[in-house]
Parts: sequence; structure tokens; C-alpha cells
Amino acid sequence: MDPFSTKWPWYVPLVPSALVVMGTVWNVYYPQYFWGDNLLGAAVVVAGAMLSLRHTIAIAAALLLVDVPLLFGDGYLHETIGPLLVFNTFFAALVGIWVNRVVAHHGRRLELVRSVAEVAQRAVLPPPPARIGALGIAAVYDAAQVEALIGGDAYAVRDTAHGARLLIADVRGKGLGAVDAVSVLLGAFREAADQEPDLVALTARLERSLIKEASLRDETVQLEGFVTAVVGEIPPGSDCVRLLNCGHPAPYLLDGDTVVALETNDPGLPLGMSVLGGPEATLQEWPFPVGGTLLLVTDGVTEARNRAGTFYDPAIRLRGKGPFPQPAEAIGALVRDVERWTGGPRDDDMAILAVTRSADHGSADHGGADHGSAGHDASMS
Repeated sequence: MDPFSTKWPWYVPLVPSALVVMGTVWNVYYPQYFWGDNLLGAAVVVAGAMLSLRHTIAIAAALLLVDVPLLFGDGYLHETIGPLLVFNTFFAALVGIWVNRVVAHHGRRLELVRSVAEVAQRAVLPPPPARIGALGIAAVYDAAQVEALIGGDAYAVRDTAHGARLLIADVRGKGLGAVDAVSVLLGAFREAADQEPDLVALTARLERSLIKEASLRDETVQLEGFVTAVVGEIPPGSDCVRLLNCGHPAPYLLDGDTVVALETNDPGLPLGMSVLGGPEATLQEWPFPVGGTLLLVTDGVTEARNRAGTFYDPAIRLRGKGPFPQPAEAIGALVRDVERWTGGPRDDDMAILAVTRSADHGSADHGGADHGSAGHDASMS
């Protein structure tokens, strides 16, 4: 990996050159102290850590072309300290180049790890179908850390005899344990979505699969493992959407320039927590007009904070930004706005699933298979 390819702020590549200029000016005006050498040495090391090998060599050459002539002009090469100062200059240049090679080596290893993670993610979390009848579909998994492309957020869409069935979920925890739970959840959803007659039975099936999987884990997973989720259904030719919320952030309906949070009256407990004996989630139905976009998100969106610590609210922030003819446009607008809101790295991954209802029924994808979607992107950040 080329260090220069890192997405630094625009001014960062200028820092080594600025240090060279400041160090040179200092040494010219105060040659008896040569305090500018510290800035010159820092310049080449900073270049090695952040810039390409070519840029690092250029800074190292500038260091030598500046420092050695100054040492000669001020008569230091005829004194005992002169050769030592020249050696320090060459040594600083070599250290900068060595730092560059070390960073490049670890960058290549990171790219390998990222490529493996991306393959694993697409195996565990394949893209949804791009279209089911009149429904255009897009999804994105946007990792909080660029090094990690896979985690505990999940989404899925199935074309079934009961209509398009949707799932978005967030597994508690991170790492391989969360990935295991995601794979179990998605596997159960793909099977049950085709077989179960309604969303209540479908959700109960998911619950049983997760509890069975948790029983094979240690006691901590059994007591603390859970999955928040929203399960949805859009019947064929229907102008409504049915949703069942299991402790998950509410979906949003974008209709023109309005945004409405589809809050349920009685959200149920997260999946995997039925042993606590809480109330079951209530199935509710909302209108889904032509041109509207259903936006399902994980808490990486709703719990994103700005510098003042205020949570992001899609119902407020997306108001007036529509309409969005394509679901990928809605996702892009949301991701960009969350990035502007946080002004820096987020604490949590976010998964987004968008479904847009159009008047044109298009060509339906039958058979319940998950096909590739052009709107799916593992790293839109």
C-alpha cells in the first residue's frame, strides 16, 4: 500500500515541506545552534510515515542539499563536530526511508486482510436483489473502521409467494462471535421467509434458531447475546408495508420531501431474549405510496453523534432532501449526511437497506434467490 494513497486532509502532505523550510530558515539565521536540524530530521520521518517512497526520497534529498552546504559554508566541516553533523543528516534521511518501507509493508498486509474480510463479508452478507417487481432495492454496509469490513450488522431481502420480505438486524457484540450470529440469522431468514405464512411465525422461527445457536455457546453468550431486528413484508401489488420491530431503531418512510419514522406502538424484545418473558412484538401496517422509499437502518446511523454529543435524527436531517427516484440515491444522501454530522470517525458500523416503490413493475425476480444488487457497496465511506 502506498502511504500517499491514504486519505489524509489536503494540508498533511505539505507538512514535511513546511518543516524543511522552517528548519532551513532557522539554521540560516542561527547557525551557531543548528536547532533547525530537529525540524529537518522530523520532516523526513514524517514524510516516510505518510507519503510515498518517491516523496520521501525527495524530502531526504532536500534535507541533504540544505544541511550539508550550510555546514560547509559555516565552517563546521573543518571542526570535530562537522563529520558527526553530516552523519546525523544522512542517518535521519535513511531513517525516513526505512520508516516508509515499514509502513508500506504493513500497508500491503492490511490490504490482504481487507481483501479477505471483503470476500468473507460478501459470502456471509450477499447483496440483495436489485429489483422485485415494482420495488427497487439497494443496501450498504459501512464499517466504522476501514480495517474492518465485516461485523454484526445484517440485512436480507427475499422474493417469496407472500411478497418481498425484508430483514435488517444488529447483533450485540463484535468479532467472530457476531459474524457467527449473523450467518445463523441470515440462514434462518432465507429458509423461513419462503415457508412461514406471516411475519409473526417468521420472527418466531428466527428466535428459535438464535436460541438454539446460543445454547451451544458459553453462559455469557446465552445470557447477554441478543439481536435487534426489523422484519418487513410488502405483499405483491400492495400499497402498504407490514413491519414487526424487535427492539430495533424504527424504519423511515421518505415520501417526496417528507420523512416519517415508522414507530411501532409495542416494540418487542430483541431476538434471543424470549426467555425473559416480555411482550411479543406487534405487527403493524403503514401505507407505502408510489415514489416512496422505505429506509431501514441500524443504530450506527441513529446513534452517530456530532461534536456536541447530539444523536443523528434521519427524520430531521433528511427532510426536504427528497424525492429519491432510486434507492441508492437515498442511501448515498444518508451516508454523506451522517459523515457531515459526525465530522470524523464513527463509533459503530452502520447498515442501510432502502426499498423504493415505483409505478413501473419492471421484471420481477422469482424463486427467492438473492441476486447481486448494483446498489450494494461494502465501503461507501
